[in-house]
Amino acid sequence: MFGRANRTPYSCRWVDRRARAGSEAGGTGVDLRSSIARVNGIRMHFVVAGEGPLVMLLHGWPQTWYCYRKLLPGLAERFTAVAPDLRGYGLTDKPAGGYDKATMAADVRALARHLGFESLSLVGHDRGARVAHRYALDHPGEVEKLAVLDIIPTRAMWERLDVTLARGFWHWLFHLQPDLPEMLVGDSVETYLRYFFERWTFDRPLVEEAVDEYVRAFSRPGALRAGFDDYRASFPEDSEADEASFRAGARLQMPVLALWGATGLVGTLPALEIWQEYAGDVRGEAIAECGHFLPEERPEEVLDRLLAFL
Repeated sequence: MFGRANRTPYSCRWVDRRARAGSEAGGTGVDLRSSIARVNGIRMHFVVAGEGPLVMLLHGWPQTWYCYRKLLPGLAERFTAVAPDLRGYGLTDKPAGGYDKATMAADVRALARHLGFESLSLVGHDRGARVAHRYALDHPGEVEKLAVLDIIPTRAMWERLDVTLARGFWHWLFHLQPDLPEMLVGDSVETYLRYFFERWTFDRPLVEEAVDEYVRAFSRPGALRAGFDDYRASFPEDSEADEASFRAGARLQMPVLALWGATGLVGTLPALEIWQEYAGDVRGEAIAECGHFLPEERPEEVLDRLLAFL
């Protein structure tokens, strides 16, 4: 059924979430199964649907696997579609370290192995796309295709950081600071998250329906700190690794699809041209009337493009 035919794919108890996630994914009734796996020293929560080649969907900040609830049923018709909560997010463990993208990619790779797969395609949004990019650089022979949603490479962002970009990506610089973000956000988790959902979204009602879920997730013990630690790893750990890969001539050789929201921050940049500096086979486009949260704001358009690409 999944991966190797001669092994039991999961060693843990399933929880059937059809009543919640399936109904919100277009009323398809697709069985979205939720579970926990011990991988790379942490307990990682993930949701899976369908059978076939593995497609791993990696979320960003401030979200969880739940951002893919509208894509999972359509992908499940052709693939084993898996959406984990990344290290530090959702129902996954929130350890004190390991938020560099190489370690977070190793978590995802270990989950794929746990499920019985040696190769996969990756879809990443926001921070999850940065994890997916590092995975593809570190293990190019295992990644069949890579789709990145609403980002440019981290190295390119640091290189292009000027006053205009800093106004849009100020939260990167804020989240990098030790202790201060946790202290200032404090108990105002909902207010802080809503600031981003309001400003990064074009079609607000399509994201608003999920905000309570994300507020619950980031109100859990350790969740705020872990999310900020994801950003704190951007410099120097991730930037040093990205610079080393680029100087060594490492470029993505698998097919790459870049999608971004036409009204979002990435829409102000020459995103496709930037990705062409980092990948040999890349295509992409802006999604019209869409902000940052592509899988929720324009799920049908994103799904169509993913199915055509994957």
